Amino acid sequence: MWFDVLIAAIKALVFVSALLGLTSFLTWQERKQSAVMQDRLGANRADIFGIRAFGLFHIIADALKMFFKEDYVPPGGDRLLHTMAPFVALFFAVMSFAAIPFGDTVTVAGHQTELVVFPLNVGLLFIFAMMSMGIYGVFLAGFSSNNKYAFLGGLRASSQMISYEITMGATLVGLLMIFGTLDLNEINRSQGQLLWGWLPKWGIILQPLGFLLFLTAGIAETKRIPFDLPEGESEIIGYFVEYSSMKFGAFFMTDFIETILVAALVSTLFFGGWQVPYLQADGFHLPWGPTILLGQWTVTALQLAAFGAKVFFFCWFLLLVRWTLPRFRYDQLMHLGWKIMLPLSVVNIFLTGAALLLL
Repeated sequence: MWFDVLIAAIKALVFVSALLGLTSFLTWQERKQSAVMQDRLGANRADIFGIRAFGLFHIIADALKMFFKEDYVPPGGDRLLHTMAPFVALFFAVMSFAAIPFGDTVTVAGHQTELVVFPLNVGLLFIFAMMSMGIYGVFLAGFSSNNKYAFLGGLRASSQMISYEITMGATLVGLLMIFGTLDLNEINRSQGQLLWGWLPKWGIILQPLGFLLFLTAGIAETKRIPFDLPEGESEIIGYFVEYSSMKFGAFFMTDFIETILVAALVSTLFFGGWQVPYLQADGFHLPWGPTILLGQWTVTALQLAAFGAKVFFFCWFLLLVRWTLPRFRYDQLMHLGWKIMLPLSVVNIFLTGAALLLL
């Protein structure tokens, strides 16, 4: 029992450290990526002993600034809820990662260990439950600030997240009909099979429409451009307008953690997760004949690298979308979610059902 507890603690520590490290890196990447797209230098002023390191020290400067700024609670605001709200949002965003597998099962000291923090046979359901609970942190921030603009931002965020979560769930029904499980590790293993003897059975191949709808709904869930109506700097400033110091930093981190979460879910559900094409437990089995045998830890390292590369690619893509598209109007946002994406997700379910009956 103690060995299982130790392994679980190590997995949680490693995964949370990697998640927070990538979150910090994305704060720099967003600035540099936007600078490259706009033909300017971007973050490059912070230095240590004259070393600027492409602006990476801005990550440290941001953290120090947030920790040492004044913690302000508006007069008339609810101090308890105002303090709890950002950490509620951050907690549930981080907890959503607990059921996402980042590798296959490995053997450690004779024990079979799944490379997932919290192994669940209903992992996808757990993730959606955690994501839906994050709404409370956003709404409480607007409610507790005693500011009509913050309150309006909280209402916008709540209605937007609820609206697009319905579409997110509906887009995945077709995928679940094909794979027949809510266990993300089993979904990953199923995507390791081959279609016609050579094509990986990834979700993007089986559910192209579902992928497009899920990705769009996922971007809306992050509340970032073009779906940043809850923040809308030119309109209402947003639900965190009365926040400063590290409480604002918690909301800032939550936005990037949700971006990583969407990237991880897209990678897991539609691009094989930790799967590498033709890589099995003992090495590569190429469809045209040759076999390349590898050790367990080499295979595990390749799987971890594949998952990390896919997540990083989609983080880059989500930042690309954020700096490319303009913001929707609120009526356009709701029209897209309820009158276009939700009906299309239902059509996708019927098409998937028909294909499963006929094929």
